[in-house]
Amino acid sequence: MLKAGLVGAGHLGKIHLKLLNQSEKYELVGFYDSDAKNGKKLEEEFGYKYYPNLDHLLNDIEVLDIVTPTLYHYEYAKKAIDKGLHFFIEKPVTHTLEQAKELIQLCEEKNIKVQVGHVERYNPAYLATKTYLANPRFIEIHRLSEFNPRGTDVSVVLDLMIHDLDILLSIVKSPVKEIHASGVSVVSKSPDITNARIAFENGCVANLTTSRISMKSMRKSRFFQKDAYISIDFLEKKAEVIRMQAARENPSDFDLIIENAEGEKNQILFEYPDIQPNNAILDELESFADAIEKNRPTEVSLNDGTEALKVALKIMELIHT
Repeated sequence: MLKAGLVGAGHLGKIHLKLLNQSEKYELVGFYDSDAKNGKKLEEEFGYKYYPNLDHLLNDIEVLDIVTPTLYHYEYAKKAIDKGLHFFIEKPVTHTLEQAKELIQLCEEKNIKVQVGHVERYNPAYLATKTYLANPRFIEIHRLSEFNPRGTDVSVVLDLMIHDLDILLSIVKSPVKEIHASGVSVVSKSPDITNARIAFENGCVANLTTSRISMKSMRKSRFFQKDAYISIDFLEKKAEVIRMQAARENPSDFDLIIENAEGEKNQILFEYPDIQPNNAILDELESFADAIEKNRPTEVSLNDGTEALKVALKIMELIHT
């Protein structure tokens, strides 16, 4: 078991503490929070050891879980690197692109493993469906959330859209060629609803719409590729694959056959991938432990997190200008 510590015991940090404590791959040594009152309260309520001194915690662990506000990610990552600790860091990876690039260089020099908390990579609907994705040409993504004052201190691009940017970049695997974006601030000082159209060098085009002021929540992605349409519902944990193949010479009465203008007949097939329920946050933490112990690449690398941040910041720049 890896000796783990956590910094940042806010809403998400408390979830991480619970999962680190129950995981068979980690020994939760303790946690640090800049709010001593909150730290002592958690220690009394759940029994997690609270370290009022961060350096003392860092001396006792092998892995640091950074779940602070993004503004402080770089600071705590640097402290972990100085101690030679592997670290898990929540998304967005850092506040600026320059900070992220510096962390990449330092971690490569010191052979430190890092995983970025893009948790949708572990969504069971995505896991069950991603093998069907093969060179999509058009992608339509909607991530809509009901209004919640928590998180409105940052743009909806960094708060919500960045989840989909990471998934998008991991699937398309082609340099971004062009971005068009627009956004509107409705209830906060930063954009609350944003649309971005991203064109890739391989010809794929993606259209993303993200809102945090919707009447109902939605997290759906639709992928269109040659002879296939794939729909993933990240919220409801459902997926559907519709494929076309050449029709048999003697189709049955139950086969759904369509004929195009050239007279070619194709059969439409409906598939519903087998989706296995999971705890995505626990899975991402434990996959990081596996990467450390088996010395293999992390599922969501520091480079991956940096690329998602790079596109997100470009979208924000286009909105502001």
